[in-house]
Amino acid sequence: MAEPGGGGGTPARCPSGAVWRGWGAAPTFTPIHRAGYCAFYGECGRNPEVNISLVSSKVPCLSNTPARVATGPLLALLRTVCPELARGSAETTRVCCSLAQLSALQLSVALSGTVLSRCPACARNFANLYCNNICSPDQSLFTNVTRVINRTTAQGTPQLAVVEYQCFYRQYFADDSFASCRGVRLPATGGYAIDTMCGRYGARLCTTQRWLDFQGDKNNGLAPLQIDFQLVPNGTQPGDAVVPLGGTAWRCNQALSAQEQPCSCQDCAESCPPVIPAPAPAAGCSARLGDASHRVLARAFRRWGTLVAGHPVTVLAVVAVLAGGLSAGLVTLRLTTDPVELWSAPGSRARQEKAFYDRHFGPFFRTNQVIVTAPGRPSSGYESVVLGAKNFSGVLSEEVLRALLELQERLAATTAWAPVAGREVTLSDVCYAPLNPTQPGLADCCVNSVTQYFQNNGTRLAMTATQTDGKKTGTVDWHDHLIYCVNSPLSFKDITALELSCMAEYGGPVFPYIAFGGYPGSEYTEAEALIVTYSLNNFPRDDPRHEWVLSWERRFLEVVGDFQRAHGPNLSVAFMAERSLEDEINRTTGEDIPVFAISYLVVFAYIALALGEYTAWRRVLVESKVTLALGGIAVVLGAVFASMGFLALLGLPSSLVILEVVPFLVLAVGADNIFIFVQEYQQSQREPGETREQHVGRVLARVAPSMLLCSLSEVICFFLGALSSMPAVRTFALTAAVAIAFDFLLQMSGFVALLALDARRQEAARFDLCCCCGMGKGGPAGPGARLLRPLLHRYYTPLLLHRLARPVVVRGGGDVGMVGPRLGTTGTLWVGAPPQDSYMLEYFAALNQYLAVGVPTYFVTTGGYNFSSPAGINSICSSAGCATDSLTHTIQYATRFPNVSYLAIPATSWVDDFLDWLNPTSRCCRIHRFGNLTGEFCPSTSDPSCLGGQCLNATRRPTVEEFERFLPWFLHDHPTLQCAKGGLGAYDTAVSMDANGTILASRFMAYQSPLRTSQEYTAALRAARDLAEEITTTLRRVPGTPPDFRVFPYTVTYVYYEQYLTVVAEGVITLALCLVPTFVVSFLLLGMDLRSSVATLLTIAMILLDTVGAMTLWDVPYNAVALINLVAAVGISVEFVSHITCAFAHSTKPDRVERAAEATVNMGSKVVAGVAMTNLPGIVVLAFAKAQLIQIFFFRLNFIITLVGLAHGLIFLPVLLSYIGKTPLAEPCCPSPPPPAAAFSTAVVFKLVFSDSRLGLTGTAKGGEEGAPYTETASWL
Repeated sequence: MAEPGGGGGTPARCPSGAVWRGWGAAPTFTPIHRAGYCAFYGECGRNPEVNISLVSSKVPCLSNTPARVATGPLLALLRTVCPELARGSAETTRVCCSLAQLSALQLSVALSGTVLSRCPACARNFANLYCNNICSPDQSLFTNVTRVINRTTAQGTPQLAVVEYQCFYRQYFADDSFASCRGVRLPATGGYAIDTMCGRYGARLCTTQRWLDFQGDKNNGLAPLQIDFQLVPNGTQPGDAVVPLGGTAWRCNQALSAQEQPCSCQDCAESCPPVIPAPAPAAGCSARLGDASHRVLARAFRRWGTLVAGHPVTVLAVVAVLAGGLSAGLVTLRLTTDPVELWSAPGSRARQEKAFYDRHFGPFFRTNQVIVTAPGRPSSGYESVVLGAKNFSGVLSEEVLRALLELQERLAATTAWAPVAGREVTLSDVCYAPLNPTQPGLADCCVNSVTQYFQNNGTRLAMTATQTDGKKTGTVDWHDHLIYCVNSPLSFKDITALELSCMAEYGGPVFPYIAFGGYPGSEYTEAEALIVTYSLNNFPRDDPRHEWVLSWERRFLEVVGDFQRAHGPNLSVAFMAERSLEDEINRTTGEDIPVFAISYLVVFAYIALALGEYTAWRRVLVESKVTLALGGIAVVLGAVFASMGFLALLGLPSSLVILEVVPFLVLAVGADNIFIFVQEYQQSQREPGETREQHVGRVLARVAPSMLLCSLSEVICFFLGALSSMPAVRTFALTAAVAIAFDFLLQMSGFVALLALDARRQEAARFDLCCCCGMGKGGPAGPGARLLRPLLHRYYTPLLLHRLARPVVVRGGGDVGMVGPRLGTTGTLWVGAPPQDSYMLEYFAALNQYLAVGVPTYFVTTGGYNFSSPAGINSICSSAGCATDSLTHTIQYATRFPNVSYLAIPATSWVDDFLDWLNPTSRCCRIHRFGNLTGEFCPSTSDPSCLGGQCLNATRRPTVEEFERFLPWFLHDHPTLQCAKGGLGAYDTAVSMDANGTILASRFMAYQSPLRTSQEYTAALRAARDLAEEITTTLRRVPGTPPDFRVFPYTVTYVYYEQYLTVVAEGVITLALCLVPTFVVSFLLLGMDLRSSVATLLTIAMILLDTVGAMTLWDVPYNAVALINLVAAVGISVEFVSHITCAFAHSTKPDRVERAAEATVNMGSKVVAGVAMTNLPGIVVLAFAKAQLIQIFFFRLNFIITLVGLAHGLIFLPVLLSYIGKTPLAEPCCPSPPPPAAAFSTAVVFKLVFSDSRLGLTGTAKGGEEGAPYTETASWL
């Protein structure tokens, strides 16, 4: 038996009356929940589950019985500790606690009082919680005992002791109690008392639930048992007769009685007196200076507008002459179509290396290729007598080979008419003929194909022979020859009874990784694709033979197209010529001209409709603005043509991309200015005694500074963007800068004159488009309303600038801005350039699927290296005795890691083959010993006069003299069966020498791995350059090598993909240069308002960042074309941002939120109408263009830019300004005179009356008293 009052105990089982309840899924030892009943009473000894406690850990006894009457010392103590429970007389006051329990409670309350007594309301609320828990006569209503243990009382009576119970509170009651204590300070630490009462959460993270949970934790050192506090939401019941404890908690700023004081300000924020805001600072020097500059600009524009409006015809005539004269320069415009000239800077490393390569080795040959597959054709096995069993894919059948041979015979016989040269062009006129470059015939043309293993001879393809190999005798045919040749492509005779050569008809080898595609490992006979490659000479564009090769390629495409259609049911044929990509782009550009025309017509129609305002059906023809819209677009296009003509006169070339992007950009900028000017004029009332010309000047003075801010920012932005090294970006930036400058000048003159004439027409009630006709008496136009502006005022801005919405907008915008750049990926222009119906897409797909190796990659050595010295030879070659870190060894080692080096095939080495050619054991290098040619080179096929005339008498490195003497012989020696090492064809163009025999440059050809994405092409370029740098470092250690000697990699694609090495950094620098003037000009023209200028800068930067992220989500790769559009996006973003910022900066509303709201309402509608809605209709039309280049980089990207810019201008910017915008001054620097009373039209067809006192946006008609309701005529926006 346990000793009285202590000792161990075991948890009791549920008594027969225990039930499981839904709340908390806990057992109950409190079957009766009724007012006047207890859940426990008295003390049953110490809790054995509590090891450490700062106070007594005695627990109560289970007692679900009626409450006891409090008398004597118990009642007296109750009135002291829990006065709220001491109700009525001694006979009526009932409690559920004994004197011992109440005494222990008094001690606990005293302990808490040491930290909470600073705030009487908090201390009383805290004491009340525990008074009710322990002593309330209705304890069973909100208490549910869930666990007990067997104990023995001091009298030896067995009893059940409570060790855990649930306590139910109303949420509001608990929250109010917690709120009264949350601000109580702890002077000793400078923190809050709640820090010591919330466990690990501390004051900052403490909540009502966490606060109570800590109080009820038996391990906190104070609680004698476990209490599970359940907070029940208001209006709900836990069930089973449980009634949560509720009531009223004292607020911290309430006094408990007349004799006591409420909590102090330090412990209770509600007790603090109201804060009187400090007076706004007086205008500083910068503000006064900014305001003065604004007044100067406004005065100048007012005088200018009045002047132009007074002489509209004269101004229009001068504008037409100047714009027309500059536009005449378009006749000298040169369009750059060469991709190299467009996207690669002349001074770039790739361009310099290309120029070096072309100068010494000639331009890279032109490639014309056919890829043939046989989908659905089954494979077959073949048992070779000589070479064993092999599996042949479906495409490697005699039927397909003969079809391929037929195609090559047709191409060999194809001629093309060159109209400029006036002659027929054959394949031999333009083909690359490595073994007979001076007078090539058709048989000399370099054509790589599987049929070249049979020298393109149908008879050899059909040959068979009987052969015995050991005990096996059988027939050998083309299968056996093909198996042998793919494994020995340099063989002049196979080992079968056919005795056929593996060399191509032109005399060179056909490497199987070039002629086959889609094979596993090195099993070439299982290839899924056969590849035919025609290599043509790449003549310079100014060479007359350039037309020859273009003409023959055109016929090549026609012939292969006919072949594709003829064999369509059985074979899949993908093909391309070197000219294909440019042809397809030019084809779709021509076909998409109507799309662009429709796009501009849609924009014109929108502007014509949106500019008008309509008060009555009978006045539609008077109030429409078709003529003004047409004039406005003419001004914009005049600026574009004048700028292009001006730059053409200066000799600056243009491109198709620029012709397509610049008009859109300038139209966005120009249309925004048109809408701002026209709508401001329509909303403005003419002042008493003011003439029409003065009215135009006054309106211009109000809007022109904002236009100047945007235009000047954009002009400087694009001029700085012209510092880009990319030619296309530089040309675009210059064209855009000049076009926007001209557009601003023409709008400030020509369009102001047009508006003055249109105002004169409307006031005279003359019809639009037919000013000779009218409807009688006219008069000044009344103020017009926009349907969008009231919506922004009544619904949008109150929601956007709500105190709960603003933090969400800032946080969301910041998060998206951080994620955007991480999503961006670079991508090529070329795969997406052809239209969706182009045969090139099928070719690109086949190329990516089947090609086993990539393009040839040359490692080029510059001049100065001593190849003739033994050390120089050993640092290049890869045979016995060569250095382990030689050039060829290093490249060969790199091919072992193709996933890193992107090299698949080791480099060919003329040095190694030259050493083999010199070897005296070969019949290659021989000298005539007698006769007329004594001392001259003797070919391996020559007569016996060469016998015994080896160049070297032992296997060794040649001397310098021998090297220089024999190298030219090697380079011009035709490879034969007797000497396959002859250098003609393979190496004669790989070494560039001057007249003295000095090596000026040489090249070593390797093959890249098949590359499929722009990221892989870029990585391959980077890896090749790193490898070349390593080789350069090694070769510079060879004695006599100059310090400027280097090795560089070169292939035809590097000049296109070099931009991707720097396009990200180039873009960051270019866009940063564009943002700097935007900030500076904003700062100066906004009266040195740093905050507003920073807001402008941040918002435009966010637009760019989010645009990059959206590009990836919509499969728009980042490249040079995308960069051009992003530079344009800076200009468009200025339109979305600067007008609203300018309106905010000049607002006189009392706080930032109201100023942001006013700016959004007043300028937001104009921005939507002038920029977004001007761009979107035209952009959407571009979705129907055939060219993927236009769909991706013009439709998708411009659509993204417009929507992202609109979202930031109308969502992020107003919220940002409401936080960091300039605080208004006590008195504005330049108080405006009160506007005259509004004159409302009697023909009202649309009326909106609304008011929002929070945002200070009581609607006013322009010129009306502030606070007057909107009463306006309807318009389109």
